[in-house]
Amino acid sequence: MSISAVIAEIDREIDRLQQAKKLLTGVSVTKRGPGRPAGAASKTRRVLSPAARAKIAAAQRARWAKQKKSA
Repeated sequence: MSISAVIAEIDREIDRLQQAKKLLTGVSVTKRGPGRPAGAASKTRRVLSPAARAKIAAAQRARWAKQKKSA
């Protein structure tokens, strides 16, 4: 048996074992870097009500007025 045949057989065995691990764990076998896992990001954006938006705007205007008054 040649070296290339042995390497090919080892590669097939590695692929078979990775597939078995994937089936057993239910996760991808490939290594990922640090950060959020795939699919963790939210697809929907949060929406403020008009009343909440007006309240935030009024508070910001009050902060600006206070800063302008002290300057």
